[in-house]
Amino acid sequence: MAIVLIDAENVRRSTWPNIPKDELEPRCAAWAKLHGHDVRVIWESGETADDRIAREVRELEAPVWVVTSDRALRERVEAHVDRILGGGSFARELLAA
Repeated sequence: MAIVLIDAENVRRSTWPNIPKDELEPRCAAWAKLHGHDVRVIWESGETADDRIAREVRELEAPVWVVTSDRALRERVEAHVDRILGGGSFARELLAA
């Protein structure tokens, strides 16, 4: 089982039409259940989603995956994660399920 950190807005906006905000978390939860992973959808809050994801990948025990298409975030986390999934590919997988 992996802990999968999802860059919420990046994934949500990776398809047209965008995935509605209220649908993203339930779709991610269903994906996690199907694949046996612990999914955490990260939204902007007191800190940016990118900063929170970059911090959490250093704090969590492996395996950790990140879902984003944000190049800067990918560069920040690549040395600390087991896998990076593209936001658009992940969004299309969510919508196909």
